[in-house]
Amino acid sequence: MSDAPVNENTEKPESDSGHDPLQDSVFLVPYPKIVFMYPSLIMAMVTGIIGLFSDEGSSVMNTCSMIFLMVLAVNLIVISFDFPRTTSLTLFFLLVSVTFGLWLLFSSYPDMLPQVHDVIKSVKPYANSTFYFTFSIFMMMIYAGVMVNVRFDYWEVRPNELLHHHGILSDLERFSSPNLKIEKEINDVFEYLLLRSGRLILHPRNESRSIVLDNVFFINRKEARITKMLSALQVRIKME
Repeated sequence: MSDAPVNENTEKPESDSGHDPLQDSVFLVPYPKIVFMYPSLIMAMVTGIIGLFSDEGSSVMNTCSMIFLMVLAVNLIVISFDFPRTTSLTLFFLLVSVTFGLWLLFSSYPDMLPQVHDVIKSVKPYANSTFYFTFSIFMMMIYAGVMVNVRFDYWEVRPNELLHHHGILSDLERFSSPNLKIEKEINDVFEYLLLRSGRLILHPRNESRSIVLDNVFFINRKEARITKMLSALQVRIKME
């Protein structure tokens, strides 16, 4: 999935003295949380392909279906809750590991707790490849809609101005970018791991309101480029 509605690397040719960072533009695109569901999409496509070569109700399909449900469950947890610190992420993985460990234990040793083993044995999730391909198609349609939508709502940071492109007719808002204050927040470790995303809060000069952009991909790289660009501008102004 592209991270900018326009090629982010579009720049003027370098001069003989080297690349001038003042010629850069940094595009900031806030995305909805649905973008973090791509592991479920990938697993659905893989399971659908496996289903084409496996018998209905086979152990292979049951296992793949169970894995798909687990990936989907984790994805839903990611978009429903925030894991702001590594400790919370570690705790989550610990709980998941203990759950799967107990599942495997009771499955492998039925005499330990026969009642639990019977319940586990009765759980045989299964869906044919048509279900998984249909799920994949719906997800890809949603992603296509997201990609179209972000083409009409994104931000562009230039050395001298901050631009907000929005609307079908390409409406444009301009803010002053010199002395722009930037805050970076990574509120969810999961989301950062999936797409290196986070929140950017922009404070334009002479503006009473802050601009909050959630789910900006590759946030560290974006923040570093903006800081470098605006710092170079300040140095140039002082030299002049």
